[in-house]
Amino acid sequence: MRWLALAMLLLTTPAQAQTSQPPSAAPAVPAPPVPAPETWLPRPAVDLIALDKITARVTPLSGRVGQTLSFGTLSIAVRACLVRGPDQPGDQAVFLDITDSRDPERDFHGWMLLAEPALSMLQHPVYDIRLAGCHA
Repeated sequence: MRWLALAMLLLTTPAQAQTSQPPSAAPAVPAPPVPAPETWLPRPAVDLIALDKITARVTPLSGRVGQTLSFGTLSIAVRACLVRGPDQPGDQAVFLDITDSRDPERDFHGWMLLAEPALSMLQHPVYDIRLAGCHA
């Protein structure tokens, strides 16, 4: 019972360090923001790997940013290709607009990452497109 009374007394009494501040303490001035390092660097060319799941044919595709590549019934427009900076963990990314001339509902518009291919991928019953790399 005495412990309970002592605990209640300690909890209701504010701590001295929390209630008083030195009279000469000036408000802290925030430091200027440090500019973020370039984490993604653009590259002008891309290498893709295309797979036809019906024939098991693997085809390497190469192109430049702004170019449209073709594979089967797919049109693959390369919008951007980026690599991580030298001070960052290695990875590469490409932004693609993929359309299928036979099935417009199978369109893909987004980023594909080299290190995480399953994170964002083309969902197509016949074709698979993967990033192989970005380069100069």
